[in-house]
Amino acid sequence: MRVRKRKGAEELISSHPEYVVDQAHTFKGKWHERFGNDHPIHIEIGMGKGQFITEMAKAHPEINYIGVEIQVSVVSFALDKVLAEELPNVQLLHVDGSSLTEYFADGEVDRIYLNFSDPWPKKRHEKRRLTYKSFLAVDEQILKPAGEIHFKTDNQGLFEYSLASFSQYGMTILKVWLDLHHSDYEGNIMTEYEEKFSSRGQRIYRVEARFNGKQL
Repeated sequence: MRVRKRKGAEELISSHPEYVVDQAHTFKGKWHERFGNDHPIHIEIGMGKGQFITEMAKAHPEINYIGVEIQVSVVSFALDKVLAEELPNVQLLHVDGSSLTEYFADGEVDRIYLNFSDPWPKKRHEKRRLTYKSFLAVDEQILKPAGEIHFKTDNQGLFEYSLASFSQYGMTILKVWLDLHHSDYEGNIMTEYEEKFSSRGQRIYRVEARFNGKQL
């Protein structure tokens, strides 16, 4: 998601350290202390403007959510939503999603969400896709054994690539939706992109995949 630079974004973020975590690396292995409970931790890599993660947090107060986003303006928009809802089970990280081992200990995370990631369609950019094997290795490291990735996209090419990447990595494909909005899946919470694409009649793809064999 590319957005224009938002005036005052950095100031807004710095004024709310209770939600946007400064020096996030200091909480590596200690996120339960940050939340003040031992609830499961789910993270969204590339949270966009925060609609998905805030709505998930509202729907599931028994789960702690952490949104990861590299663009400061985008983080500020997500912060707006969290502030409006006063959600105690959401934290936001203004960090690079490729460096998650700096912020999470091995096995600290229960689930990862990837929603409408950049497809990087050119072959020479394959290594930038968030479902490329090097990203999966990082995900596996921070996830608990048998941790899951839940992935949504409107891009058929990226979806097909991701299914193959998960399989080649040795993951188990648990469930696949080839047309999510015309399926019997219940409880779907949409991202901003998803609402836009769906309104145009575009098909939404979804997959749940599980890592196998990792032991801490």
